[in-house]
Amino acid sequence: MSQAAPAHPSWFDAALPTREQCVLGPLLDHWAATTPNAVFAIFEDGTQWTWQETHRQVRATAQALQGLGVGRGDAVVGWLPNGRPLFLAWFACNYLGAVFVPVNTSYRGALLQHVIGNSGAKLMVCHAALVERLRDIARGSLRQVVVHGALPAAPLQGCELLPAEVLEGDEARLAPIAPVERWDTHGIIYTSGTTGPSKGVLTSYLQVRTTGLACYGYIGPQDRMLVNLPMFHVGGTTSIYAVLARGASFVLVDAFDSKTFWSQIRTLGCTTTAGLIGVMAEFLAKAEPSAQDADNPLRIVTLAPVSAQTVQLAERYGFDYVTGFNMTEVSVPLVADVNTRAFGSCGRPRQGVQCRLVDANDMEVPDGEPGELVLRTDLPWAITTGYHAMPEATARAWRNGWFHTGDVFRKDAAGNFYFIDRAKDAIRRRGENISSLEVEREVMAHPAVQEAAAIPVPNPDGEDDVMVVLAAKPGQAVDPAGLLHFLIPRMAHFMVPRYLRVLPALPKTPTNKIQKVELRQQGITPDTWDREQAGISVRREKLA
Repeated sequence: MSQAAPAHPSWFDAALPTREQCVLGPLLDHWAATTPNAVFAIFEDGTQWTWQETHRQVRATAQALQGLGVGRGDAVVGWLPNGRPLFLAWFACNYLGAVFVPVNTSYRGALLQHVIGNSGAKLMVCHAALVERLRDIARGSLRQVVVHGALPAAPLQGCELLPAEVLEGDEARLAPIAPVERWDTHGIIYTSGTTGPSKGVLTSYLQVRTTGLACYGYIGPQDRMLVNLPMFHVGGTTSIYAVLARGASFVLVDAFDSKTFWSQIRTLGCTTTAGLIGVMAEFLAKAEPSAQDADNPLRIVTLAPVSAQTVQLAERYGFDYVTGFNMTEVSVPLVADVNTRAFGSCGRPRQGVQCRLVDANDMEVPDGEPGELVLRTDLPWAITTGYHAMPEATARAWRNGWFHTGDVFRKDAAGNFYFIDRAKDAIRRRGENISSLEVEREVMAHPAVQEAAAIPVPNPDGEDDVMVVLAAKPGQAVDPAGLLHFLIPRMAHFMVPRYLRVLPALPKTPTNKIQKVELRQQGITPDTWDREQAGISVRREKLA
């Protein structure tokens, strides 16, 4: 096997950081003491916080959380869109040594029930518009819900609904906090499983810092980052953590919008962004060229994948770019040279990471052959130790002492890695990883459906659309439009299928498993129903 030298970006140091360089509380204390009047955070409503003001707000909220019984190691769910309340809940939790559990605001029904129950959280900080989704599900250990916005008139059985004002604490009354360590859990981030329920990825402080700096470590105190990736994803949290570690500043907005992206960059003086992932770059490239395109402060961007189109975008707007590979469980194991022209490549393993491509028996495959990426790091705690309250899933992922990504790559003779495909049952739509099992479970809840299989089909934007192939129960019929209207209130918007195909029965293996390979090969057939052609649109709910 060829062994290329590891990639070593000039901005990344693979050495073990000190506690003061790694853990949120000491980092925030440091910047508040050394650069108190420098701006750290800018929110979408125009509010700006210096390091000193952030420090005061975080400590006051931490004291309020103490008053609600939150202590070291306790899980606290944050169920809010990007904004000041979610940011403050996160930093206050971690300042105490509590565990931050951000939840996708599109979750509902069985998926929401699973995540809340698995987290074991007793306290949730929640947007008022989301409270109603809690009424019809089991809520596990949840006992208190702090509501940002108007309190619902009706009580929530078994849970105390509290106004957001309960989080307005007094930092002078903050009780002593035991030192938080690099290996302690900073958060649990839920990622869709490919063959099972969503898994809560245990993330240490060392992991979130390592991920942030491997991805965005090119920033310094003079930089300002536009954060438009959701904070319930690793992109939203690790980008802000990189800003924290480097003493830079950030602008937090609710979501990426190609119509406002460049005005935000120019108006707020952003020199970088949390990333242009998947179709984001393609949307920006579709804008009509202008003589003012290169007149912007953006200097460097993390993006993926690298293609002729993304290179043209970088040249048009005058910024440098970097790329690599990451997933929630790891810490950017693959990185490429700045402004690489190796289209499709994710680069080489960075320093501090060992990577192999293996077959189904964990035997390494020859260069040029496809294999699953498995890896481990030199530093302990630099990637996930496993999945919260899911020991079997943890054991499967960590078999033979290597973390199994479930993603298939090939490697060339120079040691460059090229992504081929994701785990066979995973679907990626508009930046979201979707579990086929969770889609199928909701489809199967329809009283007329006998069996169902969710599969990805290619979308012209470069990711996937969700397709469901199903069979009706004997003597019954399934109306595609009726099924869609059944699913929309039960599912996150990005999970709702675009395509539906009804068959008399689904193809099976000799062991009676559905042959998804055959269905994927068939793809969109003449008898497939398309909700977009039917005029049914499903969009993300905008929270006021």
